[in-house]
Amino acid sequence: MHYLLCYDLAPDYLERRGQYRDEHLKLAWEAQERGDLILAGACSDPADMSFLIFQSESAALIEAFAKADPYLIHGIVTGYKIRKWNTVVGKDAFTPLRPE
Repeated sequence: MHYLLCYDLAPDYLERRGQYRDEHLKLAWEAQERGDLILAGACSDPADMSFLIFQSESAALIEAFAKADPYLIHGIVTGYKIRKWNTVVGKDAFTPLRPE
C-alpha cells in the first residue's frame, strides 16, 4: 500500500531547518534506497506543510520514520498524520482501476 506522511511545519521552519537538514535528508535517502520512500518534499508559498509518500505493508514503518526524524525531534515539524493512500491511477498504483 501507499501511505502519506503529512508534516505540519513550524512557522520558523525555513530559518531552523539548516541545523538538522543533513540528518533529515540522510534518513529520507536511506528510506528511499530501501524502497520504502517514493517521493518527499515541502510545500512553498507558504512553507507550512510537507508530504512524504511511502510504500509499505503497514503504517508502523512510517511511524518509526517520523519518530526518528530530527525535524520532529527538534520541533521543526510540529505535528504529523499518516494516511493510507488508495492509489488507483498510474503505473505504480497499488489497485489500478480503468474505465470499462
